[in-house]
Amino acid sequence: MIDLEKIPAHIAIIMDGNGRWAQNRNLPRLAGHNAGMIAMKEIVKAASSLGVHHLTVYAFSTENWRRTTEEVTGIFKLLIIYVEKELNELHQNNIKVRILGDYEKLPADAVKSLERSLKTTKDNTGLQFNIALNYGGRDEILRSVKKLAKEVEMGRMKADAITEEDIANNLYTYGIPDPDMIIRTSGEMRLSNYLLWQSAYSEFVFTDMLWPDFTREDFEMTIEVFQNRKRRFGGR
Repeated sequence: MIDLEKIPAHIAIIMDGNGRWAQNRNLPRLAGHNAGMIAMKEIVKAASSLGVHHLTVYAFSTENWRRTTEEVTGIFKLLIIYVEKELNELHQNNIKVRILGDYEKLPADAVKSLERSLKTTKDNTGLQFNIALNYGGRDEILRSVKKLAKEVEMGRMKADAITEEDIANNLYTYGIPDPDMIIRTSGEMRLSNYLLWQSAYSEFVFTDMLWPDFTREDFEMTIEVFQNRKRRFGGR
């Protein structure tokens, strides 16, 4: 049983396995992404009801552009459908949407849909649902460093005065606490360029389950695994 008094404040997820889920059923890859969207919807609901403050999902990485045009286009279409169908429910449940990444490089109709969700939910005070889109951890850190280098170049700060906090404040996740736990499905055990700065002391929970099969019960089980660990943050 999970302890509702010790729910992690920030949970991040690498939603992996959509393609393999579809392949196992002799379905097109987009069918797997559609099933993954349905699973994501249920986990957002679960996180909100359990009292999680931040839920961050890895929806589209900077490397995902290497996939076929058909798959990339299909993913964005599914994203628009998800936002259009779920926006009212997200808003009614006091969920705030935030986008992490250079999402303005997405197709115009996807950007328009995303910005409508940001505007509609901006004042909500419940779960903050962070969607990482066109996001890469190295790109994010480089972006932060370039901003600080510009400040030094303009004479507004000294290089030797730059702190970790300065770097963090220029990341996409500024104002968001580092994830307490990161879940990755599908049996893979790597970060894949996800939240590299923020995951310094995150607890990792890996499962062989493919993302579309991941349920609320599985989500609660990963939280239970987290709660049974002792976090030391470099101490003893």
